[in-house]
This record gives sequence, structure tokens and C-alpha cells, in this order.
Amino acid sequence: MKKLILLCCLFIGLTTASFAQMAAGSKPEEKAMELQKKLKLTDPQCKKVAAIYTESSAKFDKIKTETKGDNTKMLVAIEPLRTATIKKIKAVLTPAQKLKYDELVKSSKAAGGTGWSDGWSASK
Repeated sequence: MKKLILLCCLFIGLTTASFAQMAAGSKPEEKAMELQKKLKLTDPQCKKVAAIYTESSAKFDKIKTETKGDNTKMLVAIEPLRTATIKKIKAVLTPAQKLKYDELVKSSKAAGGTGWSDGWSASK
């Protein structure tokens, strides 16, 4: 019985830790830093991308509130936001970085995610 309780506590602890990591990885500033590593962004570029992700995240939160969690309405409403976010980020990048960024967005979508094209999804 003690082993079962210990096992349950261990499972709950690990689950909590993994959710905390996912939440931390989805902060706009941290997400921009991850993109900095992947694309070799300069510090000024990283700051601009972080600002874009922060703005995008705030707009997403507003859409989420306005649609009251209705996923169908939310998906329709966020598509223009995602497109605008991609456009703004690409405006900050060099031509070589744009190519790598396009690959990141494409591979993320192929895997069922949207992490690099917005400011609210987890990037990992």
C-alpha cells in the first residue's frame, strides 16, 4: 500500500513538473530566445521578436475571451493573427533566417503544432 501511495505521489510530482516546463517554454520572451538559438538572431532581433510574440499573445488572449472558449470560432479568429505574426517576424529576419524560419513553421504545422508562428503556443 505504501508503495502504491509513493508511486502515485511520484507520478503527480512528475506531471506537475512537466506542465510547469511547458508553461515556461511558452512565454513570449523565452520563445523568442529559443528562436534566437535556432536562427542565430542578434540581440536586437530577439527583442523585436519577443515584442511581436508578446503582442500576438495579448491579442490571442483577447480572442480567447471574446469567443468564450468556442474552438471553432477561435480557430477562425486566430488565423489572421497567426498570418500577421509570421509577416511581422519575417520583416525582422535576414533572407537566410527567413528560409530557416519558414522551415520551422512548416515542420511545426506538419507535426500538428503552430509553435513558431505565434506568441501563445509552446514551441517545443
